[in-house]
Amino acid sequence: MNPVIRQATFGDLGTICRLRLQRTAWLTARGSDQWTVAGHGKPIETFAHAVGRSLEAGESWIADCDGEAAGTITVNRHADPHLWSPCELEDAVIVHYMIVDLRFAGHRIGHHLLAHAGRLAHDQHRKWVRLDAWTTNTELHDYYRRAGFQLRRIAGPLATGPSCALFERPTASWYHPQLTGVVVSGSGGDPR
Repeated sequence: MNPVIRQATFGDLGTICRLRLQRTAWLTARGSDQWTVAGHGKPIETFAHAVGRSLEAGESWIADCDGEAAGTITVNRHADPHLWSPCELEDAVIVHYMIVDLRFAGHRIGHHLLAHAGRLAHDQHRKWVRLDAWTTNTELHDYYRRAGFQLRRIAGPLATGPSCALFERPTASWYHPQLTGVVVSGSGGDPR
């Protein structure tokens, strides 16, 4: 299954929020507190506001499979305070809100979205793709390791959020999207 990665629009906000609620319920059923308010996650209204800002800035993307949104990712150069140093932020893009629709689980949608983040990092001349993962979700940590990321560190005591496991992958480690079978389109329909 090869998704088409496209820039998300404000019309996708409801879909992105639906994906977040779906995945939060799934995580909760598995005993995780990830993204729950009890686990210090953002309420859905706060999440929607943050995604809205990312949509406005052109930082969010959708993986479409046969006309359906199979997943989403936000890629920018910002991180929560005290996670990454200014020097680490300077040469990286940061992944946020990567969520795959449960109906498409197991089809490597997340890997395609992460490869897209790698392409964006390459295009912006950044050496790293970095992300923070929910500190207690070791299954998620294993997922990112399988996707080629390495744990850099657990953020220090000044980082107050629930996502303090810091992972990174060198931009140069990705194959070109054409080699992985991902079709990438951006605004203006320019396939890469």
